[in-house]
Amino acid sequence: MKIFLTGVTGQVGYELYNLLKRDYELFAPTRGELDLYDRNAVLEALADHSPDLIINAAAYTAVDQAEEEVELAFALNAHLPETLSRFAAARGIRLFHYSTDYVYSGDGDSAQDEDAKTAPLSVYGKSKLAGDQAVLRNTPNAIIFRTSWVYSYRGKNFMNTMLKLAQEKQKLSIVDDQVGAPTPASVIAEVTVKALKSPQVKGGVYHLVTQGTASWCEFAEAIFERARANGERLTVDTVTGIPTAEYPTPAKRPLNSRLKLDKLESTLNIEMPAWQDALAQTYARREK
Repeated sequence: MKIFLTGVTGQVGYELYNLLKRDYELFAPTRGELDLYDRNAVLEALADHSPDLIINAAAYTAVDQAEEEVELAFALNAHLPETLSRFAAARGIRLFHYSTDYVYSGDGDSAQDEDAKTAPLSVYGKSKLAGDQAVLRNTPNAIIFRTSWVYSYRGKNFMNTMLKLAQEKQKLSIVDDQVGAPTPASVIAEVTVKALKSPQVKGGVYHLVTQGTASWCEFAEAIFERARANGERLTVDTVTGIPTAEYPTPAKRPLNSRLKLDKLESTLNIEMPAWQDALAQTYARREK
């Protein structure tokens, strides 16, 4: 099987590449090798490599910056999926695509299923929802994984940012009224590979997150606890939870990012790991 993989230098794309290269023929260009903002270049690359499957792990993820760079956010999060899904439909091949909890408003305090009403609060969320809609419209057999709070042992993400701050500051104030499931890129990649090896999986939206929930503050405290248990010397000695209102950002974020896992777990006959266990495994791989 030949797979066309976008976003190979990103968190999820990097993990996917390292899993898929063992068993599949991959075309996984970096952004320097293929300009994903150039529709004609993307179509030419697709035609040249004639893949049997497309996995779109590319995304514009600068949530706050997207409020100013609206066209760039929509180009990568909406127009690229439109292009990929139209090509997949014309060739009769399958498309895997990644979405986000930001397509929901975050109202209430219960976990949402895949049929929950979408009502994004930010440009980022709106651009991702537009991409989802294009994929489902053009390729009903496509699989969309909606995930949340993605991080990795490498690169710029919440875990590594918190560890850096914890080595520089004594006191940290972290939002405690946004609740979700911290989900490592490696877990997303592993589930994706299992799904593509399971041809009976029907097209549609699936929530792909870890088990359990935490606030950003609780997630940070768990990261610090893990670091200290592994002998890291941290400067931080006080962590204070604050409401979102005390940490204003250009983009509005959902307070409730709880997502139900029933559909994913029953379809693939799996049990997702607890976020705490996933954190331990991800931390162990961290590049110090």
